[in-house]
Amino acid sequence: MDSTKTLPPVSAISSTTLSFLNDNLTNKEYHARAARLATELETQCSHLDQSLVELNRNLESKLSVYASFTDRVSGLFTHVNVKLTDLASASRSPSSVSDGGVRAKQILGEELPALAKEVARVEMVRAYAETALKLDSLVGDIEDAVSSAMSNNRRSNSTQDSEDMRLLAIKALKQAEDILTSVTKTRPQWARLVAAVDHRVDRALAMLRPQAIADHRALLSSLGWPPPLSILASSNPETRASSEVSNPLFTMRGDLKLQYCENFLALCRLQELQRQRKSRQLEGHNRELALHQPLWAIEELVNPIAVASQHHFSKWTDKPEFIFTLVYKITRDYVDSMDELLQPLVDEALLVGYSCREDWISAMVTALLTYLAKEIFPVYVDQLDEESISGVQSQARISWLHLVDLMISFDKRIKSLVEQSGILFSLQEDGNLQKISSLSVFCDRPDWLDIWAQIELADTLENLKHDVDDERNWKMKVQKGALLFGSEDYRSPTVSSAFLQRLSSVVDRCRSLPTVSLRSRFLRLAGAPVIQKFLDCVLLRCQEAEGLTALTDEDGLLKVANCVNAAHYFESVLREWCEDVFFLEMALDQDNQLETSLSDNSRSEWPVGGSRSGIFDEEIKKLEEFRTEWVEKISVVILRGFDALSRDYVKNRRQWQEKSEENWSVSEMLVGALDYLQGKMSIIEGSLNAMDFIMVWRSLATGVDRLLFRGILMSNAKFYDGGVVRFGCDMEVLFGVFRAWCLRPEGFFPKTSEGLKLLKMGEEQLQGGVLGGERWMKQSGITHLSVAEAEKIAKNRVFMN
Repeated sequence: MDSTKTLPPVSAISSTTLSFLNDNLTNKEYHARAARLATELETQCSHLDQSLVELNRNLESKLSVYASFTDRVSGLFTHVNVKLTDLASASRSPSSVSDGGVRAKQILGEELPALAKEVARVEMVRAYAETALKLDSLVGDIEDAVSSAMSNNRRSNSTQDSEDMRLLAIKALKQAEDILTSVTKTRPQWARLVAAVDHRVDRALAMLRPQAIADHRALLSSLGWPPPLSILASSNPETRASSEVSNPLFTMRGDLKLQYCENFLALCRLQELQRQRKSRQLEGHNRELALHQPLWAIEELVNPIAVASQHHFSKWTDKPEFIFTLVYKITRDYVDSMDELLQPLVDEALLVGYSCREDWISAMVTALLTYLAKEIFPVYVDQLDEESISGVQSQARISWLHLVDLMISFDKRIKSLVEQSGILFSLQEDGNLQKISSLSVFCDRPDWLDIWAQIELADTLENLKHDVDDERNWKMKVQKGALLFGSEDYRSPTVSSAFLQRLSSVVDRCRSLPTVSLRSRFLRLAGAPVIQKFLDCVLLRCQEAEGLTALTDEDGLLKVANCVNAAHYFESVLREWCEDVFFLEMALDQDNQLETSLSDNSRSEWPVGGSRSGIFDEEIKKLEEFRTEWVEKISVVILRGFDALSRDYVKNRRQWQEKSEENWSVSEMLVGALDYLQGKMSIIEGSLNAMDFIMVWRSLATGVDRLLFRGILMSNAKFYDGGVVRFGCDMEVLFGVFRAWCLRPEGFFPKTSEGLKLLKMGEEQLQGGVLGGERWMKQSGITHLSVAEAEKIAKNRVFMN
């Protein structure tokens, strides 16, 4: 009987124990479980005793550390007190008075600064000790809370207990991070302390975050997430209409909703703490790239949807439009719950710069492009490879272009969905566009972008064949009122508009690419060759015209003029485009790449000027060179004809020695040449655009001036008074031909005009002036002739007394 243990009286048993006994020992069946229950209780008591021993051991180690710091600080204070005592005794000693200023200088100059340094060192040690102990305590709390949360999960204890432990860990993490941030800013020399604490905290976070995410996934699963996608993916519209899929985030109620919100909020706070830690650790580096990560909670909503969607996607490899439709529908149907339910929680967690709507859309787009990159594009690439090997044209190119069309259309709808929130996002920034664009798949695979550009180029050139081969497109002019590009009328044939429309289509498709570098690369591969093809076409037509008749007939001149008009119109439109922000961004990006590539080279190698690498600069330069070359050829052809018809006139030296006739108008030998010149210029004026026609007649005037000056004035022909009058009348008629295009045509015949001016001078003025040399010539307005040329003209002037 002595060994039998009696139960204590009921009054001595706590209410918690009584409640436990009432719950577990209510009937005989429960009594049979008493032995097993006792064993479980003994096991739990054993675990608790072990935990208590570990806590006591931890407390002892902390107390010993605190004691060592206390002893050290006490020793430092004792040393300071000794110094102060010595200083006080020295100041009261009679010998100090006799020593006078020497001792005072020693105290002020040596001992007081040393004492001040010692006091500051003691204060720093004290602050270091307090900070280290406080951080050690907080990190210990974090480790204990994480360990308890993990233990509760392993023992399948209450989810609420795990959540409470997690919240305690997050709170301690916040306090520790605040201290570490302050230490980093005010005490950078304590870097080792910060590193030691970070190491321990990182180990705790390595366990805390996975467990928090695992608990969040389990909670989502209990909510019925993800919703069933079979109805959304049904191809039968009646099925979709009759069965509305409810949103689990809107249908949850009571404790379940409260639990989800608390769990979501805790995950957001944990992410914000992680962001703050990274911000502190990356101070002085490019932090933006690493800090802004997608919301963990939103990713956990999207991941199960992405997994469930792949079952449907796999059936639609040949019908990718269904894939885009399903992704857009899921994104649109659940985006409102992001704004109404989850965004307030993100704001409460003080996650700055985060939008649940934007992150939800971004995560859905990322899931889509991941599937495209893994399952769709590789299939299309293999089909293209097979086509290139077999030489048999298949539907691979058409499928590729169709897929890109779907991606561009999808991105436009997604962008509209983002903007519906009423918040102005800076979508034009590459980083933001990349997050919500399915075309971001080309960022990681530029080789696929090259394939797309090649297919796009081939399709564009194929569509242009009919326009190029149709001769009517080279003869029919683009009406000024029907100009699609530019505002100036260049009398361009309609073929130039056809090329520009195709090029504009390539540019428009390129606009959807999410980064400037991708747009630039695509345009260089798919756009620049279109311009080169246009240039090749106009050059070929000009060469054909030149080869047939050397441009001596009217048809050849008209054909070349048409091509020059087309090139000038094309060039002007490209210049106008390049002033747009869209093209300026690409030019700036190319400049930056050039600057990076030349960073190790001499600055002297850089091109001189403003923008060094406009996207179409090379093509514009080629078009300009083409115009200049063929405008010059038109001028040369007309000049050759004028030279042939005026050759007898130029070689006839005797006419300048003859007397002048009354009512003299023009030499008969010059009439044919002037008629030819006027006729050709009339044809060119009626067919060539105004700007290039100016180049033609100015170039022609320069050539005629050089021809007449060298052939007549520099030919040693003797000019009598009658010859001067005759030559002056002839030149006036010649100037009259060009007076239709300028007010003072003699200005474009500088040498001939100034030579005639010398011939018209009196004998004394001419002979005396020539002796005055260059100074007299400048005073007389002779600026285009050399002194030798003026002397030669003066010698050939014959005056009759």
